[in-house]
Amino acid sequence: MARLIFVVNNPDFLVSHRMVLVRGAVAAGYDVHAIAPAGAGAAELKAAGVETHEWSLDRKGQALASEASSVADLVRHYRRLAPDVVHHVTIKPVLYGSAAARLVRRPAVVNAVSGFGYVFLAQGPVAALRRRAIAAAYRVALSTPRSVCVLQNDDDENDLRRFGALGRADVVKIRGSGVDLGRFVASPEPEGPPVVMLPARLLKDKGVVEFVQAARLVKVTHPTVRFVLAGGLDAGNPAAVTEAEVRRWVAEGAVEWWGHQRDMAAAFSSATLVCLPSYREGMPKALLEAAAVGRALITCDAPGCRDAVDGGRAGVLVPVRDGGAIAVAVRRLLQDPAERLRLAEAARGLAVERFDEQLVLRAHLRLYERLR
Repeated sequence: MARLIFVVNNPDFLVSHRMVLVRGAVAAGYDVHAIAPAGAGAAELKAAGVETHEWSLDRKGQALASEASSVADLVRHYRRLAPDVVHHVTIKPVLYGSAAARLVRRPAVVNAVSGFGYVFLAQGPVAALRRRAIAAAYRVALSTPRSVCVLQNDDDENDLRRFGALGRADVVKIRGSGVDLGRFVASPEPEGPPVVMLPARLLKDKGVVEFVQAARLVKVTHPTVRFVLAGGLDAGNPAAVTEAEVRRWVAEGAVEWWGHQRDMAAAFSSATLVCLPSYREGMPKALLEAAAVGRALITCDAPGCRDAVDGGRAGVLVPVRDGGAIAVAVRRLLQDPAERLRLAEAARGLAVERFDEQLVLRAHLRLYERLR
């Protein structure tokens, strides 16, 4: 039985964004393991037949000694488990896991670069230096022998090439982690006051601040509209919004905070509009799920986001970091039910045509078989 290991910086992310791959690989006969820092998602992974192993990783850490220790810990895991294929997801697993794979000289490697994240979005000279260092590290990691780099959109590939980060990487394009069309089914708009929902972790680069700005503007003319933050805090991320900030927004009446939602299908069914004004994404799963439920979408004209709405065919695109433009889009759609319906039907059609999670699963299983 071939052994497949997923390496992630948070087991909850594996559960929320890659569970179809986990279950599909188990069903296909793989001996599936997960290496990740401790987290609540480990229990759900074990229930799915996955053996979990704790990884000593500080997501925000930059100290050389602790980061080297994280690589060494992966080397120990790889030597002990002797995987046939390892699947690294997000920056540190890609960089550190690829280094460990080179040292062990055994597993084939799938490096999933699912968006650029904080490192590539931060501004200023220090951020620019860090970007150059990360690009150089990517160039080495993505050139690991018997490896494939999985990207989710064309912009990421173009920018990684521009940064010189791809090296000799074998690039495969798989557009996101897909959506469960059996669970996320089209539903009518809810009755009552309109609900505009932002479904994401509460990070500044998800456009949370601009969403709150838009809420303040819209409520001047449409005071009954409810703006909802449907996502949890993420203190381990440098772009995190603090709980104190969120509590202030709620206290002033700008937004409601529903926190992390385990049943996103039900959450989207309770929304009138779904808005994700993220600065950049790989392929935003929240938009794909909202599209499958049949909701009109507002998102930014940014990599990943524009792909999720087919360049504007299945949603309204607004400029990045522009709360005023979000407010204009919200008012327009609330005042035009026919346009909302047209966009909702286009979004559902796009989800069915391009983003069925079974398409994503089959693409990954072919990749694993090719690398073994």
